[in-house]
Amino acid sequence: MQQARKKDSGSGFVAENLARAIHEHRLAPGMKLNEDEVGEIYGVSRTVVRAALQQLSHERLIDLRRNRGAFVAQPTVKEAREVFEARSLLEPRTAHSAAERITETDLANLQRHIDDEHAALQQGDTGRALHLSGLFHIEIARIADQDTIADFVAQLVSRSSLIIALYWQRRAALCESHAHDALLRALADHDGPLAEELMKNHLLDLLTSLDLRAISSAPQSLRDALQ
Repeated sequence: MQQARKKDSGSGFVAENLARAIHEHRLAPGMKLNEDEVGEIYGVSRTVVRAALQQLSHERLIDLRRNRGAFVAQPTVKEAREVFEARSLLEPRTAHSAAERITETDLANLQRHIDDEHAALQQGDTGRALHLSGLFHIEIARIADQDTIADFVAQLVSRSSLIIALYWQRRAALCESHAHDALLRALADHDGPLAEELMKNHLLDLLTSLDLRAISSAPQSLRDALQ
């Protein structure tokens, strides 16, 4: 099925798959994305690959460097601090609003995110677990029914994925944390102040799990990362 989709895929499909590989930390910050190799992997032309890379550049997931090519973006320490500062300003209030509007269907969707996150952890797939964790935050912003803020949160969560790939030092913290479970309970109780406080503490914990002095090295094989 995957092979069949590759042959018919356009730039949107390629961009979506590259973005997922970045969010799941299969493509590390700083890794070069060779156009010919990406095209061969997905069975598409260089024109399609270039369009996909241009899209991801607009989303700030990759850097296009003149005469050098495309590389997975590497947020600086300054950017890392700014991203989490912005999240700490937006997401606690968003969680408060979500608690006031959440429905049973919304709760079920959030619970599914948590269940899938736990399943990924049990399978040792930390990258996928982190990607699902980010989707959990984006879903809360959607439930709050604040579209402009939800768009900002989605962009910040996307940048956070790169930051975590570069600077995360406490990988065990993901397994130990029950922050999402506690948030879900507060949302289910329609307790806006508690949801706001829990989100604030959760984001602070994420920030303190980063070592903003260290940078990890990128994996060597693009093909291994994408297949």
